[in-house]
Formats: sequence, C-alpha cells, structure tokens
Amino acid sequence: MTKRIWSLVAALVLAAALTAPAQAKWPERPIKLILPFGPGGVADVTARILAEKLGDKLGQRVVVENQPGPGGIAAAKAVTGAPPDGYTLGLVTNGTAISVATFKSLPFDPVKDFELISTIGEFDLVFVTGAKSKYKTLEDFLKDARANPGKLNIGTIIVGSTQNLGAELFRLTADLKVTIVPFKNSPDLVVSTIREDVQLLVDFPPAVRGQVDSGDLKILASSSPKRSPLNKDTPTVAESGVPGYEVTSWNAIGAPKGTPKEALDTVRNAVKEILATDEVKQAFAKVGVEAKSSSSEELMKRLQDDIKKWNVVIDKAGIERK
Repeated sequence: MTKRIWSLVAALVLAAALTAPAQAKWPERPIKLILPFGPGGVADVTARILAEKLGDKLGQRVVVENQPGPGGIAAAKAVTGAPPDGYTLGLVTNGTAISVATFKSLPFDPVKDFELISTIGEFDLVFVTGAKSKYKTLEDFLKDARANPGKLNIGTIIVGSTQNLGAELFRLTADLKVTIVPFKNSPDLVVSTIREDVQLLVDFPPAVRGQVDSGDLKILASSSPKRSPLNKDTPTVAESGVPGYEVTSWNAIGAPKGTPKEALDTVRNAVKEILATDEVKQAFAKVGVEAKSSSSEELMKRLQDDIKKWNVVIDKAGIERK
C-alpha cells in the first residue's frame, strides 16, 4: 500500500472519529423512584421533596411510584427485577431490615440485591402519654411499672412494625413486666392513650403531633441515642433510666445490583448536595425527619447491623416469624 493510500485511510479514520456521536451521558430519560409505602406518609413526603430536587439536579424528571405491600416485598421486587441501568431507584429503610428479620424467607436479599447509595433522613420514635396521666417523665412510668408488674400497657401499631419492635426492645432492655398492646392504626392508639386505656404509646412524631399541639398528649422521651436537633428539649430513653436503648429509623436510596458506578456516584453526590440545603432541611424537619446523607459503606453497615439487632429482639420477644 502506497504512502498516499495510508494517508487517505488515516484521514478517513480521523474524520469518522471526529464526526461519531459522543456517548450520551446518564441520565437521558426520566428516572423512577419506587416506594414500599402508600402516599401521604413521612417516607412519601420526604421522597417527593427529594425527587423534585433530584430531577432539577439531573435534568430529568424523577417520578415517585408507590408500591405498598407487606414487608415491602412488592416494591423490592420491582426494584431488584428492573434493568440495572440507573433508571430505577428504590427506597430502602430500617423497615427493610425488619422485614429480613420478621419473615422466614423473602424473594430478595437487600444486602446482596441492592446497590446502596445514601441515606436521606433519620427520625425517632417518641414515648407519649395522655395529658391527664400522672407520669411527668419516663422515669415515673418506669417506677410505676416496676412497682406494679404486669399491670401496665404500652400501645403500638401492628406487631412487627418499627413502633412495635421499639416497644419490645424497651421492655426487654428495661426488664419490665408490661403488656405490649398492638392496634390496627395510629388514630385508634392515640384515642386509647388519651382515655388512659394504655399508659404509654410508642409511635413516630407525625402520628401524635396534632394531639401534642392541642394538649391532649405529652411526649416523655425519644428513642434516639442523643437528643434530636429537631427537639432538643425532649430527653432520650437512655437519659431517662434505660441505658443503651436506641432506635433510629432511617430512609435511604438504593438501586438494582449492577447499576453503573457513574449513575450511583451521580445520584449520591446530588443527594448529598440537596440534603445540605436549608430549604430541604426545613421541609424534612416539618415531618420530623433530620435530612442526612451517607456513604454506601456506612449505609450497608447500618442495614446489616439493624438486621442483626431486630433478629435478636424478635427472638427474645417470642414473636412468630411470618
């Protein structure tokens, strides 16, 4: 081949390289964020706030899709069964860890089947009594429970919920002989507490906020390891006479296993920036959530630690696995 032909071939190759379309940068189309809860709750509200801001950051809409169901199974299957291309994300929560502990088997393994991206927020349980109750502090309840074993009730929602297991952990850690009474929903639990049918309730702040504001209920303590920046005047359960007690609920973002690193890193960095803004911090705080990001490694450790923790609680409490 002559020198002239070689030069022509080289020129053609260079021209093709210059005119070839550059590889498109992710994302090119809308992204789906699947939630294991129905609309209107804390997870839904915070996820929609994040989705809107994430869409602005990425230049593509992030569409929230609610897929409620027992154990978060439907939502988890929808995420883990989706193509790992970055266009399907899912909400992973402490409830995911509880599902692993409470079900004999699941059609997914969150430790193996998810790419964990970042936490988006943390929130606590609150320990609440009726406004007319004789208990001024959680220490008062503890003294009464120990003086009258088997006579006091603690109300929660359904067996196996974070609220229910949080109450069981409280009973076990404090070594109390009390009855944990499960209700179908928070409104029924609130009414029963105001009537003093149960002496103490354990639930998330939004479930009792209206009655606390109206003066019908009073918060005695929170479940966090240290006082929440959202309510610094509320002592923790650990401060109130139960050392070592801690329950911190959390929500996070994950994706199907095998999702490209570029997409994972892009979402993680965007989430970190969004959660650091005063606007989002304040919006989350209105529903009792502290906006907080994390690394994927921190999130994985938290998930694995919670699975171990709730397995122990379920075994000790004698709760039958589903």
